[in-house]
Amino acid sequence: MLVNKGIIIFILASIVLVPCLLRAQDKPNIVFILADDAGYADFGFQGSKEFMTPHLDKLAENSFKCTQAYVTAAVCGPSRAGLLTGKYQQKFGFEENNVPGIMSKSGMVGDDMGLPTDQLTMADYLKELGYKTAIFGKWHMGNADRYHPTKRGFDEFYGFRGGARSYMPYDVGNTLERKEDRLERGFGDFLEHQGYLTDVLAKEAAAFIEKNRKNPFFVYLSFNAVHTPMEALPEDLAKINGLSGKRKTLAAMTLAMDRACGLVLQKLKELGLAENTIILFTNDNGGPSDANESVNDPLSGTKANHLEGGIRVPFLMSWPAVLEGGVQYNYPISTLDLLPTFIAAAGGNPGTIADLDGIDLMPFLQGKITDRPHVNLFWKKEARGAVRHNDWKLIRFPDRPAELYNLHEDISEVNDLASTYPDKVREMYKMLFNWELTLERPLWQLERKYEGLAAERMDSFRKVKSEKIIKNVKN
Repeated sequence: MLVNKGIIIFILASIVLVPCLLRAQDKPNIVFILADDAGYADFGFQGSKEFMTPHLDKLAENSFKCTQAYVTAAVCGPSRAGLLTGKYQQKFGFEENNVPGIMSKSGMVGDDMGLPTDQLTMADYLKELGYKTAIFGKWHMGNADRYHPTKRGFDEFYGFRGGARSYMPYDVGNTLERKEDRLERGFGDFLEHQGYLTDVLAKEAAAFIEKNRKNPFFVYLSFNAVHTPMEALPEDLAKINGLSGKRKTLAAMTLAMDRACGLVLQKLKELGLAENTIILFTNDNGGPSDANESVNDPLSGTKANHLEGGIRVPFLMSWPAVLEGGVQYNYPISTLDLLPTFIAAAGGNPGTIADLDGIDLMPFLQGKITDRPHVNLFWKKEARGAVRHNDWKLIRFPDRPAELYNLHEDISEVNDLASTYPDKVREMYKMLFNWELTLERPLWQLERKYEGLAAERMDSFRKVKSEKIIKNVKN
């Protein structure tokens, strides 16, 4: 019996391709939502009685809530560089915020500051795995064209290149001062939005999801909310009772962000995509309590310092097809873990990526591995640094002796144990130093005076020992 050779080839190709297509369709979608400068306690699911976050609270009910989630830096830029690469950002010189106009002249300045082009992002890896990729909102990884999101793995971009901007359109009554604040679609198409930016970004993300519903997609919804400037819609302010000033405005801005999250979550539900979508919500650093009146309770400190209030963040992860909802996970994790977790879920092998510091969280969240994901975690900014080893945490300062805390017993960091355990101080000081020997020199730094401001902010928002704690110590 004669069989057409072309038919045989077609049949064989079909046998190979069909499983591949099925595997592609089975890949989870990924929606990564990142808040900006939110307070640790300023969400309903974090215990707030003042702030209304019904959509995120509902997400929390069906998520893994990680109670000890950390960022890699206490400020926006380096924190985002770490989570996008899965590496401690100090390894490639991104140690400090890149803010043109206030940098030391000893390093890079202006638009030259950015995520080095030899560093791959989670979008680069996911794109190689067949994902459609998009970022909506704040970039902050460099203003120059060579750093542009569409050159760093993202198929689509709708947002701004800088680190903060107005929530309202720039027009005659709202003057644009920095070119990196311009709203941009794709590469070089600058056109201001209509409406409140938080809502606009969510609508753009929802439209992307609908357009790519038949393909695996990765959405990085990078809100500038609730970073300054303090701007809220009148109708949102009208819903806030019992608060005034910046605190009221922050509550209204948070309400808008929650509404925006709800829009995206509803779109996933409408399209029947929620079951096989990884949804992750977290924050880029601690709340700057002086700037926006955010609350980081029960943590000490704020944005820009290495107390828990600067580096511990809310963290929700949902994947209904794989993860049980309504579970609390209490071991320390890091935003370094996002990249390897996403890649592994997408069918890739994060073990092939050189110099990766994050780990795939799924075996830990599923209970397949019962050990801690991280025994050690590190932070550094100039002379300041911190290391967490199991439940012990050492903080090194430029203007005072190092401090030692046991976080299991003292989450608010009010009981400095350095004088009680000097051997532990020496051990962890050496641990921090040895890690620092593996890092690159910073490519740029802020002017020195900002180190002093960081210390002032830390001291202003430290927790103090209660009378009960003082009494126990004396006894």
